[in-house]
Amino acid sequence: MSKKVRVRFAPSPTGPLHIGGVRTALFNYLFAKKHGGDFVLRIEDTDQTRYVEGAEDYIVEAMNWLNIPFNESPTSTKLSDQKIKDGGFGPYRQSERKEIYQQYAEQLITSGNAYYAFDTAEELSALRKEYEAEKKTFIYNWHNRKSLNNSLSLSSEEVSKKLENGDNYVIRFKSPTNETLLLNDIIRGEIKIDTNVLDDKVLFKSDGMPTYHLANIVDDHLMEITHVIRGEEWLPSLSLHVLLYKALGWESPEFAHLPLIMKPVGKGKLSKRDGDKMGFPVFPTQWKTAEGETFSGYREDGYFPEAVINMLALLGWNPGTEQEIFSLDELVEAFDLSRVNKAGAKFDPDKTKWFQHHYLQGKSDVELAELFLPIINDNLSVIQSDNEESHEITFPKQIRDRLSHTPRKDNLIKIVSLIKERATFVSDLWQQGDFFFVAPVSYNEKASKKTFKEGTAELLNSVVEVLTSCDDFTSEVISEKVKGWIAAQEIGFGKVMMPLRLALVGEMKGPDVFEIASVLGKDETTARIKKAIDCIS
Repeated sequence: MSKKVRVRFAPSPTGPLHIGGVRTALFNYLFAKKHGGDFVLRIEDTDQTRYVEGAEDYIVEAMNWLNIPFNESPTSTKLSDQKIKDGGFGPYRQSERKEIYQQYAEQLITSGNAYYAFDTAEELSALRKEYEAEKKTFIYNWHNRKSLNNSLSLSSEEVSKKLENGDNYVIRFKSPTNETLLLNDIIRGEIKIDTNVLDDKVLFKSDGMPTYHLANIVDDHLMEITHVIRGEEWLPSLSLHVLLYKALGWESPEFAHLPLIMKPVGKGKLSKRDGDKMGFPVFPTQWKTAEGETFSGYREDGYFPEAVINMLALLGWNPGTEQEIFSLDELVEAFDLSRVNKAGAKFDPDKTKWFQHHYLQGKSDVELAELFLPIINDNLSVIQSDNEESHEITFPKQIRDRLSHTPRKDNLIKIVSLIKERATFVSDLWQQGDFFFVAPVSYNEKASKKTFKEGTAELLNSVVEVLTSCDDFTSEVISEKVKGWIAAQEIGFGKVMMPLRLALVGEMKGPDVFEIASVLGKDETTARIKKAIDCIS
């Protein structure tokens, strides 16, 4: 590649950013970084009727969370702490570039590649109905344009008069006739198009605003975009865009159209509402509509950004190896557009959770403890509020110390190390280890019937004596003492260990019971066992 690679992500601010759009942004970013190029954010807001307040900020915030930075953008990469990134190709919002487009629309008219069309909406609607009555589809192109209300069928005097009178018009592209276009797509290879099937698309409106097609081409040329990597839904527009480049006398960028992201079950493209129907996010971050409707996001659902990135990278692209776990740097190194599939990629919510589980397990216990702390405080606040008068809930001193923000961190870090294996999200740590923070007030009914039997209270009283005799309350010492006592008494191991776990946890769950006791401490451990004895008695 002789020219510096420049790619762009060009969303419309008409709502939240779907994960299909995020994947498009990601593939553009990976391609740019792989080739030492620039990654540009351009906001395509020519359709002001569909503009949604807050959508642009949402796009930038989502990219910030995912750690996909832009080299150039209409706003700061970080919403609050960096200046606008202008590489000399701005403005980066199409609504701020509208004065640029008219000259190119007029250039196309002068060169004979476009024309004024004065047809009213009513006239076109009537024509469509006539065609429908004959079971035909109305197409505005070579076969009827000279008989319609436009500058090809009217005299130059009539056209000038209409323009002087301020008649409404659009500028349409004049599609060539009887040609075969040979288009090339990096992913899909050679594509042949018969120009006779193309319609004369509207490029410019009399309100001074271009349509997407003209603005897109002009901006890509002026911003020196070398590669257009976009979704498959734009493939039908490829022929028009290539023809526009040719008509304007410009070199066309290379094109790559990414496959659709498909529903996990059934057929069709993954839609914005499929997630809420099927129980998974389809947006990177939460989105609230002006009407008060809320759509869940990966961030708010507890996913790590690196898990979302890893998942999206493998939706439609494969590295040609068995490797599935990639850091962002590794993705940059491995990414190749030639390995993007043509067929749609089926979204797999369970695989997304698999990535999330992997990345959670890879985080240090210290980092997870810090992430877990707000969740602990939130849950304890609720419990304390609900039980303000009962005094039934006790908190181990070591945990009280941590929750009081004293320097002592070792217990919380230890707890995380014991319970994280079964967790996929940080919030799961509470379900896995709530008993470390809150003493059980009841015992699992099924487990109690199986475990609390005649003689259990006496056995637990003896366990309390053994534990009280432990000078060093580490899991190793506790284990040695209790197991030694069980062996000496020739008691079945389960007769002691099962009720001991139930007494400490309230359920038959959790890590090694001696590790639990060690973290709780001697006083809290013996207090919980005595409470269970009272319950049995």
